Amino acid sequence: MSKAIKQKTLHTLKKMKKSGQPISMITCYDSAFARIIAQSNIDAILIGDSMGNVVMGMDHTLQVTVDDIVHHCKSVTRVQTGCFVIADLPFGSYATVEKAIDSSVRMIKEGGAAAIKLEGGEEVCEQIRAIAQIGIPVVGHLGFTPQSLHKFGGYRVQGRGDQSSALISNAKAIEKAGAEMIVLEMVPSEVAKEVVKSVNVPVIGIGAGSEIDGQVLVLHDMLGFDMSFQPTFLKRYMQLESQIKGALDQYCQEVKSKVFPAEEHGYQNENKS
Repeated sequence: MSKAIKQKTLHTLKKMKKSGQPISMITCYDSAFARIIAQSNIDAILIGDSMGNVVMGMDHTLQVTVDDIVHHCKSVTRVQTGCFVIADLPFGSYATVEKAIDSSVRMIKEGGAAAIKLEGGEEVCEQIRAIAQIGIPVVGHLGFTPQSLHKFGGYRVQGRGDQSSALISNAKAIEKAGAEMIVLEMVPSEVAKEVVKSVNVPVIGIGAGSEIDGQVLVLHDMLGFDMSFQPTFLKRYMQLESQIKGALDQYCQEVKSKVFPAEEHGYQNENKS
């Protein structure tokens, strides 16, 4: 009998921070990958609006909808992973307190997530407070926030120079409002370290250095599905784009040359007496 997987919770991640044990987080959007993640030691899964870029063919995340996130969240949570599962609130879905609550409830009730993530600092504190008050854990997201792509004028590092004090202030504000965890994206390492010192909740980085509580990467990026995407913060652990293309080319050649299917791939007629 296989050993039962112990479900990781928000309490688990907070204990990891307190003990200095780094937290590993990865994005996931379907049950095929969720099944594999279930066999790993990954601590948390983010059903990110990055799905717009990596699985939906979009140029950015702004067109991703609540329905999209709920759909992919269901696909992940149908497979028991043991991970703490966080669902992104997409652009526009938390523009008001009422929308924020409705969107968050859907992620938990329909999607099966354990927490939600939203972007922004002091300007979303009212939404964070309202979501937290109905018992839903909230993860904040500071630094480069992809839903503000047009505001930033592209993919730019945030928190440099005079911006650092504002970033730290925003981290304190969202923690006070009820955020149970914070994601920092594309922030100078020394600033990220100061954020960790300024708050008591786990701080997870993507392009925020190593002196924080954990790391998150986009699954398809770290596996090398698109080798043309090469941000500084990304480490590729595989190069699947070329491997998958090679497999497809071999399959196509074998079909056309009638090497596949071979005899062992077929079924034989059985005589019935």
